[in-house]
Amino acid sequence: MIQIIPAIDILQGKCVRLEQGDYRTKKVYEADPLDVALTFQDNGITRLHMVDLDGARSDHVINWGVLERLSSRTSLKIDFGGGIKTDEDLYIVFESGAAMATVGSIAIKDRELFQSWMFAYGPEKIILGADVKNGRIAISGWQEVTDIEIVPFLNSYKELGVKQVMCTDVSKDGMLMGAAFDLYKMIREQVPSFHLLASGGIASVADLEKLDDLGVSGAIIGKALYEGLISLEELKKFI
Repeated sequence: MIQIIPAIDILQGKCVRLEQGDYRTKKVYEADPLDVALTFQDNGITRLHMVDLDGARSDHVINWGVLERLSSRTSLKIDFGGGIKTDEDLYIVFESGAAMATVGSIAIKDRELFQSWMFAYGPEKIILGADVKNGRIAISGWQEVTDIEIVPFLNSYKELGVKQVMCTDVSKDGMLMGAAFDLYKMIREQVPSFHLLASGGIASVADLEKLDDLGVSGAIIGKALYEGLISLEELKKFI
């Protein structure tokens, strides 16, 4: 059964959503992310994906204080991403209560550093972030698109012992037009060993059922929850 993982994206301390990673499209849903997290927890959710949008477009983690507050006041297992660029950033993230860290840009820019984190913390705590834009890997809060294709990228990290991959199709993110099913099908067929987390575009329970059929391990849900297209009650069938 696919695991349901609601997302909380933090910008200037507030819970927001963007469209296709464009900061100009931000929509604030809750001033206090803790209220959102507690609502998820009260409805049986056990895991949370938290994104530091301020950190994603800067050179360091910024919203670690929000992470610390959520981790200390809920029982949610939190994976945190955005702005993790140094040993200190990663240390702060784990010290602030994250169970896992999602790392994307450094996997492109500094493979040796990423490898050292895998060795130090283990594949259970490090999730490889693989964000795709027009078939290529996008980094730095999706502001920079590389020439690297998704499957060769994943294969290169399989050799390092990576087990968990969070893959987002940037063109789908926040658009509520369905997930990138063809992309996830290709990944499952060509790199089947990964624990694959799908993110972006999920707009209905039918989308979740289709991802489950594809063998996707987990689904990150954001805007569809905040806009009421998927209710927390409907998600209980997956919990």
